[in-house]
Amino acid sequence: MKSINCKGNLINLSSPKVMGILNITPDSFFDGGKFNNTTSIISQVEKMLSEGATFIDIGAYSSRPGAKHITEEEELSRIIPVVELLISEFPDILISIDTFRSAIAEQCIQKGASIINDISAGSMDKNMFSTIGKLQVPYIMMHMQGTPQNMQENPTYVAIVKDVLLYFSKKLTELRSLDVNDIITDVGFGFGKTLEHNYNLLANLELFKNLEAPTLVGLSRKSMLFKPLGISAKEALNATTIANTIALTKGVNILRVHDVKEAMEAIKIAELLKNN
Repeated sequence: MKSINCKGNLINLSSPKVMGILNITPDSFFDGGKFNNTTSIISQVEKMLSEGATFIDIGAYSSRPGAKHITEEEELSRIIPVVELLISEFPDILISIDTFRSAIAEQCIQKGASIINDISAGSMDKNMFSTIGKLQVPYIMMHMQGTPQNMQENPTYVAIVKDVLLYFSKKLTELRSLDVNDIITDVGFGFGKTLEHNYNLLANLELFKNLEAPTLVGLSRKSMLFKPLGISAKEALNATTIANTIALTKGVNILRVHDVKEAMEAIKIAELLKNN
């Protein structure tokens, strides 16, 4: 059984869980600027929790391709009030903080967040791993080539699946040497990857189970889904559900999504399939 310890609660990941996305950035690719006041934030989080989300992932730094870089102060000023608001409004909430900065990770955990979700797997802040070791909280590490500002310029690999497996293997060794127990891997769809790279990873997701760490996927409404169909992110819910279902059949533990209800439905169907 795979489980992670969130503030003393053991969350069993042997049945997949949903992480709802709350972007509080003005420029995120799908819902930028949508949740920018107390009422809209509380309403959206309440909706996601009622639909079955186990975790809520808050991001204050847009990591879409070519996104504008913001300072640590600006990121902090956006995210801390939201963490405080949600903890006061939903005392049992399990908040994941989408940041690559160790100082922000630490302050958010002190305010009541439960998990750190780092798009750079420690590579954009040399203090992140030691901070996670000190905080002893679950850590999601994502694979990304380059930075959000340049990652899609010319992504190249020797062999994408092997390269990402080797990357995680090294990072896991380093984290485990710091006594970090709850580590989750995310192959990073769309982060420094071509369309072909993304589908190669999706086709081989089951291989990441060999790392003996739970896996998370973030496929929700991404361009790898809507571009081949000639549609927009707003029209990509059906494609997202299909991709999430494929990921579930390959043993993924957490779906990070904008649309919780549909992800929960995909999990229910996939679990029925698994039990036969």
